[in-house]
Amino acid sequence: MPGPTIDDLRALGLSVGTIVAAEPNRGARDPALKLWIDIGPGGIVQSSAQITARYDAEALVGRQVVVVTGFEAIRVGGFRSDVLVVGAVTPDGVVLLAPDEPVAPGTPIA
Repeated sequence: MPGPTIDDLRALGLSVGTIVAAEPNRGARDPALKLWIDIGPGGIVQSSAQITARYDAEALVGRQVVVVTGFEAIRVGGFRSDVLVVGAVTPDGVVLLAPDEPVAPGTPIA
């Protein structure tokens, strides 16, 4: 079976977002946080992220993250998740990926 094509990748988008609110997702099966993320022209989107091993909700507000857009929204513990927050999976939990310096929400990732 062939793998994804470059057109499949183009259907998705990678951009920078700024977390504007965060709280525990108590309905999720595994510990997770509800995130509201400003992606600029795309507005405020939501994501449920399993990042509680390394991050507290309050400390994430104002932080920039990389998100994948273009997926159909799913529900995680009753919470709509519009985007995927990108991170490196380590034995100590997910380490969020972010730009080295602040950029405008919605800035595309090349």
